Amino acid sequence: MITRSPRKRVLRIAHLTDIHVQPEKDAARGMIRCLQAVHRLKPRPDLIFNGGDAVMDVFSQGRERARVLQQLWRSILRDYCEIPVIHCIGNHDVWGWDREHSGCSGEEPDYGKRWAMELFELEQRFYSFDRMGWHFIVLDSTFPHGNGYKARLDDEQFEWLQADLKRTPASMPVCVLSHIPILSASAYLDGNNEKTGDWVVPGAWMHIDARRLIELFWKHRNVKLCLSGHIHLYDRVDYNGVTYLCNGAVCGAWWNGDYHQTPPGFGLIDLHSDGTFESQYMLYLSGSAQPLWKG
Repeated sequence: MITRSPRKRVLRIAHLTDIHVQPEKDAARGMIRCLQAVHRLKPRPDLIFNGGDAVMDVFSQGRERARVLQQLWRSILRDYCEIPVIHCIGNHDVWGWDREHSGCSGEEPDYGKRWAMELFELEQRFYSFDRMGWHFIVLDSTFPHGNGYKARLDDEQFEWLQADLKRTPASMPVCVLSHIPILSASAYLDGNNEKTGDWVVPGAWMHIDARRLIELFWKHRNVKLCLSGHIHLYDRVDYNGVTYLCNGAVCGAWWNGDYHQTPPGFGLIDLHSDGTFESQYMLYLSGSAQPLWKG
């Protein structure tokens, strides 16, 4: 008789994405309330994944506004967070790319993603690490396009991702974190498709290179879970054995309540030793985290 090891939870992750902290709209108090709810969870999460768009916003803002947001973000994390945080860069964390409105020249030493890397104390804008039998990959979704951006990996990053997956043992489950969804159902519902008469998903809303990423994951069947935010809506897509979770937004509708049918919240993911997982979308505004949806 073959005796199988029982499934065991090895890691609990709170996925907080799209916080968009700012001095206005009571956003700082909202971020604090969310962190307090996360810390009250039993068992307490081992890690917090910051899914990007931590601040609102530096993409189109000048240096003084960026300084205010940087200080606010750092002070809240310092005073209210005891759990280690894994950071992912979001489009609103990239300083000054909208030069028309930010007044940046592009020659500033902390211009663009360097500002975000300094904010999050990152040495690399994309990276990977192992924890408790799982392999984690953090991607940088924001690719420059004119005065804005598209969602895709640059060639350097894609080549790195190929190599990283190749050297990861096939027996080790993989979780991918990106700010912008690689694949999402809610991206189809966030526009005005009824007016155009066609389904239209802009390249800034979902990875325009999703096909080649999905084909890469198909070659590496140990890729189990992809986490994202950006859309501010919650959805789950299962495709080719990979689950894509878009985990809403801590700020909801940019600190104006619910965004469509998704209230302010965060993802809670329990990872197991056998490569499986359980997920929930958690509400926090009451002061304690309460599950709304289970994935």
